[in-house]
Amino acid sequence: MSQENVEIMRAGFAAWNAGDMDAVRETYDPEVIMRTPAGWPEPGPYVGREAVLRQLDQNRATWDADTFEPTSDFIDAADRVVVRAIWHGTGHGPDSDIEFTHVFTLRERKIVFVEYFWDHSEALETLGLSE
Repeated sequence: MSQENVEIMRAGFAAWNAGDMDAVRETYDPEVIMRTPAGWPEPGPYVGREAVLRQLDQNRATWDADTFEPTSDFIDAADRVVVRAIWHGTGHGPDSDIEFTHVFTLRERKIVFVEYFWDHSEALETLGLSE
């Protein structure tokens, strides 16, 4: 099942980059929880798919265009998928490149928990992994 989770997350990133927010929405469980890292402009946590999607839409609206570019492999960690990525944003002022690690927990093909880390090593340590 965990390789399937990796493929779900790859498809989720592709959907985001294609602007297919309906497909992105379908990756999240209705009861999902999203935890942002310390120093994030709008601290969470965000509880429920609607709250998570509002936050994602708000962040996305910051730029005219944005993409996520994975900078690491998608790591299969049982019911979790870990990936480091840069969020590129252009327009509405200076371009932005924000790098952080995503840790997604999936159950029944849906994201039930997502946590972001500025430090990749910290994310891996949280899962009992090391670089």
